[in-house]
Amino acid sequence: MAGEGLLRIAARTCGGVVACPGCGVASQRTHSRYVRHLDDCQVGGRPVVIELSVRRWYCDTPGCPRVTFVEQVAGLTVRYQRRTPQLQHLLEAVALALAGRAGARLAARLHQTVSRTTLLNLVMRLDDPQPAVPTVLGVDDFALRRGQVYGTVLVDCLARRPVDLLPDREGATLARWLAGHPGVEVICRDRGEAYGEGAAAGAPRAVQVADRWHLWHNLVQASERCVRRHQDCWKEPDPDRPVDAVPTPAEQTRLAGQVRPPHEPEGRYAERTRTQYAAVHQLREQGYGIRASARRLGITPRRVRVLLRAATWQELVAGRWQGCRNRLDPFKEYLHQRWAEGQTNLVQLHAEIAARGYPGSYNSLCAYFRRFRQVKGRSLAGPGPPGIREVTGFITRHPDTLDDDEKRQREAILARCPELQALSGHVRAFARMLTDLSAHELPDWLTAVRRDDFPDLHSFARGIEHDIDAVTAGLSLPWSSGVVEGHINRIKMLKRQMFNRAGLPLLRKRVLLT
Repeated sequence: MAGEGLLRIAARTCGGVVACPGCGVASQRTHSRYVRHLDDCQVGGRPVVIELSVRRWYCDTPGCPRVTFVEQVAGLTVRYQRRTPQLQHLLEAVALALAGRAGARLAARLHQTVSRTTLLNLVMRLDDPQPAVPTVLGVDDFALRRGQVYGTVLVDCLARRPVDLLPDREGATLARWLAGHPGVEVICRDRGEAYGEGAAAGAPRAVQVADRWHLWHNLVQASERCVRRHQDCWKEPDPDRPVDAVPTPAEQTRLAGQVRPPHEPEGRYAERTRTQYAAVHQLREQGYGIRASARRLGITPRRVRVLLRAATWQELVAGRWQGCRNRLDPFKEYLHQRWAEGQTNLVQLHAEIAARGYPGSYNSLCAYFRRFRQVKGRSLAGPGPPGIREVTGFITRHPDTLDDDEKRQREAILARCPELQALSGHVRAFARMLTDLSAHELPDWLTAVRRDDFPDLHSFARGIEHDIDAVTAGLSLPWSSGVVEGHINRIKMLKRQMFNRAGLPLLRKRVLLT
């Protein structure tokens, strides 16, 4: 029968005897009949309801706890269930993929009215998978609430599937899990002491492997601290352009772009465009490319191309916020005069123009004069030395990834500071050990590091010596925690999808079952 947008299917069971689900003996007596209403998957874009008439039977077996029972139709009915197994599996898949609210919205498009709570209950009722004990186990922590609550994810590195989620990142918890799942031969972990102690206690015969990414990350952090200690060696002021030199008020007015020919565009956008246009063309005359100019000026390569293609900077601002006068325009000439005379106290200037009839606020005056205060002795085309992170990148990045400008800066910095030259050599040697898996070079590398005066690198070396077996295995075996990091990213995605409100039980179900 077809109703308004709803497809109803009427059916009834027939046939011979039915076996009792309690004792398995076939029953001969019918008790009664009743109608079950079963929701099924849509057909042709219309929801489906099956009205199935089923029989209730007597069980005549002495000692059977069941007096009566209802027959079940394989593939169509389940005890206490008002959905067909096909629809049930569909909703479970939707709930696993999208969780509550998003899953309910998708189910509505599938013509199934179901609440978010029902979908979450479907997920929680699913049985946990029972994977085999992994031979190579990856261990790492993830944040349930960043900075406060952390858990542990266990991943089978061979099957590339998550095995379990633990409620914390304590070594004792990991040790209990390993003791209850014997058979792990290799454990890939970060360099935290808790996981090392837990792995040693729970699986003493397993080989612990320190993850190479964490080793490199720790080395980069130590290198950055070393660069910070020696920043005075390469951050030398330019003798031709003293940093502390501040222009006179008249020069500030001129450099801020306030003295212009008549009918020239004004405003912050026009000023910024004029300055960028001059800087880009000056760098082009010095031989800088588009990307190098963009990095030095802090703008995008697309903006550099636009500035280079324009014949004049005025054509880039034509029609943009032009002819829009503000309350400060009638007083700008007076303000420029007072600024050139040396009056830079904006409170006093605001009081003076307010007495002359200025109706605007003090904040508007501050915003207008901000460009005056930002003018320094150094021009935009002559930026300062690279920062600490940039220099650290010059040392720790692969030389092939540096462009010509970065290579020139790197060579100049290393030539000026012998300590950073030695640091660069240590970093390159460790990088070769990581890529070539040459753990036999590690003792010589540690000896070479001790000979140089690098306290932060010495701290990194002491950490390696404290965990020498795991680090040696990490520099010689092919295993790493890369697959674990991928699953941590997936956990973050699932948490964001549930607005970081899901507890560990629900998060664990979705991680293990998807």
